[in-house]
Amino acid sequence: MAKKFPAQPKNPERICWGCDEYCPADAMRCGNGADRTAHPAELFGDDWQAWEPKVVIEIVPADKIDNADATLNTDIHTRV
Repeated sequence: MAKKFPAQPKNPERICWGCDEYCPADAMRCGNGADRTAHPAELFGDDWQAWEPKVVIEIVPADKIDNADATLNTDIHTRV
């Protein structure tokens, strides 16, 4: 079972957040990389959990759709 991920740690710069080990930044055990993985609060700010991507949906009337763009690409085949 994964450890609970802390939303607002006091000193996030002291820990590698790359896996469930939460190793000290100067003694990483997992070998995820040469540098520690930053906490989302370090990258996106304290309100990182409230962030949501902007979704834009454009509705185009059927008579405005170019039929050449609406065709399926049949040149690509998947081989198993």
